[in-house]
Amino acid sequence: MNDDVTVRPIRPDDAGEVMTLQRAAFVSEALIYGTPDMPPLTQTLDEVAAELIDNLGCVALDGTRMVGAVRARRDGDLLLVGRLSIAPDQQGQGIGTRLLAAVERRGVEAGATEAELFTGSLSEANLRLYQREGYAESQRVPGDDGIEEVYMRKRLDVDRRD
Repeated sequence: MNDDVTVRPIRPDDAGEVMTLQRAAFVSEALIYGTPDMPPLTQTLDEVAAELIDNLGCVALDGTRMVGAVRARRDGDLLLVGRLSIAPDQQGQGIGTRLLAAVERRGVEAGATEAELFTGSLSEANLRLYQREGYAESQRVPGDDGIEEVYMRKRLDVDRRD
């Protein structure tokens, strides 16, 4: 991975760049599922901005260019991780791994002991990444279109607060 990539907490004023990045990243998912009608592609700027208030997410920057983003919020002991988005030309460079590690650290600092995320059952690259990072399938929820949402969980290492 490019050593120039830095990771920092996500901020509400990142909303425009986060939305642009999210849309670029999720086009490939829309192609896999055969529909552009998915929340990451239909979410408005106001909705994204509202999600970034008090969010535990992180962004990855290559210089001034945002190349990755992930959102997260705490719900009791659970860190709910969502919308991991990597710029299409930067996918496969380890940015997703770095963002997951950073958001998990923030979750531990906020008091979470377990992380949960989900992806579609056809998103093989996502499933491989999450499994490689220690997430295990916890539930499958069938959708109206016959595609399942795969929920995955991971215990967070609360002893490692680096």
